[in-house]
Amino acid sequence: MATVVLIIFTAVISFIALNNKRLMEKLLLRPYYIVHNKEWYRVLSHAFIHADLIHLLVNMLVLLSFGLYLEEIFDHLKEIGVIKFPVLHFLTLYFGGIVISCLSTIRKYKDTIYYRGVGASGAVSAVVFINIFFNPLDNLYLFGVIPIPAVVFGAAYLIYSRYMSKKASDGINHSAHFAGAIFGFIYPLLIDPSLVSIFIKGLIG
Repeated sequence: MATVVLIIFTAVISFIALNNKRLMEKLLLRPYYIVHNKEWYRVLSHAFIHADLIHLLVNMLVLLSFGLYLEEIFDHLKEIGVIKFPVLHFLTLYFGGIVISCLSTIRKYKDTIYYRGVGASGAVSAVVFINIFFNPLDNLYLFGVIPIPAVVFGAAYLIYSRYMSKKASDGINHSAHFAGAIFGFIYPLLIDPSLVSIFIKGLIG
């Protein structure tokens, strides 16, 4: 349910912002304005707008696929007594992913007035990588066709994101993807360090 609510809310805000330049400008991630004008709301608001419909569609499809399954995982953790409030953990992961994923960007561009960022990719990366933690050998499909074990996909994704964040040549905030992914992967250990046993057992089959 939380996944669907987030998708609907994000889609509505994104559609409105795409047709309202003033609102889009108001919600963008602008590190300069965050630091110098104290517009802290932008740390969260930028994740609910997108550059275009394709950007929105890709993020929301990934969120739908992995978010619904994550809700089942959190429900199971409640059943076995590890957590009490599954929805709270889902939202903590998602909003935590938004914040964590943009911290390095804010630090890097705090004095660059022209920098702008949008999208939920950091939070979505967190959702994907917590799924990898709990199901490391499940297949993820590259280009929707080529099956790759989740843990292999995750490692390749991190290496690629790290490399591209240093290259910084395509206008995509790869450092946000990287940070969000790392946060998602370690989140279960923040809940209960003993959950690492689930990852190890999943890894060795």
